[in-house]
Amino acid sequence: MAEVRLTGVNKHYAGVQALHGISLTIEDGEFAVFVGPSGCGKSTLLRSIAGLEDISGGQIRIGDRDVTQAAPSERDVAMVFQSYALYPHMTVRENMDFGMKVNNFAPADRQRRIAEAARILQLEPYLDRKPAQLSGGQRQRVAIGRAIVKEPKVFLFDEPLSNLDAKLRVQMRVELEALHRDLKATMIYVTHDQVEAMTMADKIVVLNAGRIEQVGAPMDLYHRPASEFVAGFIGAPAMNLLPVTLAGGQALLDGLTLGPAPEGTVKLGIRPEHIALRPAGQGTLPATVTLRETLGGDAYLYVRLNSGVPMVVRAEGDTPLDHGAEAGLDLPPARLHHFAADGRRLTAGGAA
Repeated sequence: MAEVRLTGVNKHYAGVQALHGISLTIEDGEFAVFVGPSGCGKSTLLRSIAGLEDISGGQIRIGDRDVTQAAPSERDVAMVFQSYALYPHMTVRENMDFGMKVNNFAPADRQRRIAEAARILQLEPYLDRKPAQLSGGQRQRVAIGRAIVKEPKVFLFDEPLSNLDAKLRVQMRVELEALHRDLKATMIYVTHDQVEAMTMADKIVVLNAGRIEQVGAPMDLYHRPASEFVAGFIGAPAMNLLPVTLAGGQALLDGLTLGPAPEGTVKLGIRPEHIALRPAGQGTLPATVTLRETLGGDAYLYVRLNSGVPMVVRAEGDTPLDHGAEAGLDLPPARLHHFAADGRRLTAGGAA
């Protein structure tokens, strides 16, 4: 396996800049996830690492090699796409064998690699079936198996679970995490689903408009978002962001004091699970429930403050509060995040 190092990577499409000076290191054996909204550049960045896109500037290194100008076949990477791209007339065994056969791998080596991939992915009972005889999850495992047999330095995944139903997505997430542990491989995974990013990654790279917003471990990004964008993107439901004014070093909303805030604060952020729910007439902020989502042990209450500001609050699953109910909210000062007008997160001293 190998480290992947990007230095100042830029990408232009007909005058439009898709990537802006991306510098990033993915450690040997690390599971890194590129996440962000549609059009943020995450797939472009992945395809640039694979060599499927020529970059406009910068350098890409895989291991001890500069592969910036290398062809995809020379980079020692394997890519798994959203579409399975399996040959329908070939069996599972033949699909996994095809690339090795074309590249003149020794027959004994090919069989060893297929057997090992089938064992890891639990595909042994299906080796002689064709893709039409497999479920969506099994087909995706075959596509992953085709990558495994290459024994690459780096695995690249471009939204590989997008075509699966919700239950299969969860199952395949677990299988990919187990695969990473078994292979101890360097893996780079692209998704727009921040739940996938949070559950799978050693390192999350949040991209926004072709730039890196923040890089870090999942819970670091969750508890210490560097910007309003990251705060609103990481977490489901997203962090509540409340417009405030400052008076005497205190943040005010609806004329009510929420606690001390550094100079320059224009928004407060707080996670739904950190809000204390109180009976009507109590708490700092009066609110009206507009919708309840019950998820079993938890419920999410969508509420509206007197000024019309919406918020989401996590409650017990059997809460009696529902549409039209009145409640009070307390926002613990230690759980508040402070953001400046440019979206930067502020510390107590007012600096990011």
